Amino acid sequence: MEQVLETIVAKSRKELAESRKRIPASLLESRIPELPPVRDFAAALRRPGRRVIAELKAASPSKGAIRPELDREVERLAAGLEAAGAAALSVLTERNFFLGSGMNLRRARGSVDIPLLRKDFIYDEYQILEARVWGADAILLIAAMLTPEEFRKLRAFAASLGLAVLCEAHTADELDMLLDGGAEIVGINARNLSTFETSLALAGELIRQIPAGKIAVAESAIRSADDLNAMEQVGAKAFLIGETLMRAERPGEKLCELLSK
Repeated sequence: MEQVLETIVAKSRKELAESRKRIPASLLESRIPELPPVRDFAAALRRPGRRVIAELKAASPSKGAIRPELDREVERLAAGLEAAGAAALSVLTERNFFLGSGMNLRRARGSVDIPLLRKDFIYDEYQILEARVWGADAILLIAAMLTPEEFRKLRAFAASLGLAVLCEAHTADELDMLLDGGAEIVGINARNLSTFETSLALAGELIRQIPAGKIAVAESAIRSADDLNAMEQVGAKAFLIGETLMRAERPGEKLCELLSK
């Protein structure tokens, strides 16, 4: 997975250079004053009840195709997940390995009133400008691919645009780095980046270490209401669920099932 991460970023850097030539950062910046206000991602994760960030994902490097027709369903699925009780949506925009796109984020933005997370491998301020212009209310920053200095810089830039940041860790050292860098919304990914294996038990150990004042988010491997219950008991305040919903014939109904127990 670490090699996959390097490959993803290498491809992304080439595409980012092309994007900069096609649409300069100054042009993206000029559009921001005309955009609607950012929706409060953090507040959505603090609302009463169970807070699920429902993810729109077509594929992944570890699982291959998950919902290959997602592009044709984005508006319908987004609206259905909002109606089912999703607190927010996560939209994959990485196109080479996850078959995502900025267009899917735009489509979702036009279909729901809840906040949207741009889910991607973000390492450059330009990507954060893109996220704001495409309609995101939050971005993901992954500790495994950033230095502490890079994390602080990108987090501050996102805040300057009004965007929330879901800060993702996989290990105790990464968690310490995020907390030292001021992270407020802290996601613990149950997937091991070296082996692809998932462990809710290990994720739970890290979630227990997140200070009570932070928003702890359990990510990956939640397949049932029992899994959700287990993560809630160790301190998770929100849950990012993707594959379980996207493999369901009716994702909205599956979300209702998870939230009802």
